[in-house]
Amino acid sequence: MRRLRTLAGWVTGIAGAAWLVWAGRELPGQLGARPTGERRRRIARSPRFGADGRSHNLPGPRRPLHAVRETARWLFVGRDAQHPAHPIPVVAGPRPDECGERSTHGGTETRGNGRLHVTWLGHSTCLVELDGARLLTDPIWSERCSPSPAIGPRRLHDMPLLLDELPRCDAIVVSHDHYDHLDRRTVEGLSRTQEAPFVVPLGVGAHLERWGVPARRIVELDWGESATPSDTGIRLTATPAQHLSGRAVVTKRTLWASWVMTGPQHRVYFSGDTGYFGEFRRIGAEHGPFDVVLMQIGAYGDGWPNAHMTPEEAARALRDLGTRITVPIHWGTFSLAGHPWDEPVERLLAATSEDGMRVVVPRPGERVDVDAPPPLDPWWRAVAR
Repeated sequence: MRRLRTLAGWVTGIAGAAWLVWAGRELPGQLGARPTGERRRRIARSPRFGADGRSHNLPGPRRPLHAVRETARWLFVGRDAQHPAHPIPVVAGPRPDECGERSTHGGTETRGNGRLHVTWLGHSTCLVELDGARLLTDPIWSERCSPSPAIGPRRLHDMPLLLDELPRCDAIVVSHDHYDHLDRRTVEGLSRTQEAPFVVPLGVGAHLERWGVPARRIVELDWGESATPSDTGIRLTATPAQHLSGRAVVTKRTLWASWVMTGPQHRVYFSGDTGYFGEFRRIGAEHGPFDVVLMQIGAYGDGWPNAHMTPEEAARALRDLGTRITVPIHWGTFSLAGHPWDEPVERLLAATSEDGMRVVVPRPGERVDVDAPPPLDPWWRAVAR
């Protein structure tokens, strides 16, 4: 019997080790790459980076972090409320013919008519159709936002369309390099299926190059710098955010950013991930008012108060920025904090109820005409519990 138990222990240990090897098989590539060469020298010249080569937030108040305690609460307490009781309704995302073109690859293409549409595909992934151009934000099509295909937060809903069904884009805009915003498999897919440039904060291009994106398709910007993808008439400006970066233990080797998207007729603000800080008012004064703000509202907690806003702080940021409409993002797709999955949107609606601010909450894949927004439909309440 003792020999059998010993044998069983050995078998279990070997099986566990094999599973760990399998689960971590993609880890080396998922970590990306550190900036080197001219990229590193450019970082050294940036006021955003210190002598230690690490990026820093703007000066301002800091609150104590309790990340270990908050993470424990996320992992072990109230897990049922962090997932919907019923499937989240998904609308088939916009196909090429809906966006004014015949096919995803090549062929004759008809540009848009100067209108503004936003399709929330989930988390912070949005397709923005801005005055005839198509911009994709923080794309992630993978089942998990993790360096492992077997471990980590899993999707609460399917993607509304396959990656190769995505209409032809003019730019792919990335806010920072965390796994729920920069996904290796998605980047590799977009490198094959799209021709659009990746417009990213300083240092993030090193990850893209390691994953096979040609250098000619990588545009890296510091805060305050702008780029205009060819033939679009759209200006993309990197603006400050209060956050952090990193895909491994060593963090802050790359920059994070929010983004202003300025077209001939409309203006869009994409928050990326950020805590609340005083720069929102300056961004609004310099670049606004905005026709729509894509605002992060989820994954907040006492453990990281300077990195993610609460919904009430998001409402305050919206007032600072100045906007007609907001589409909340960074909620409802991955469970990344201890709050109930539907709490962010309910708290945002309560926080903006007296302002007259228009909050549009589309289902994943639902295309919103910002010039003629739909009435609020609280679809999440039917599936919450």
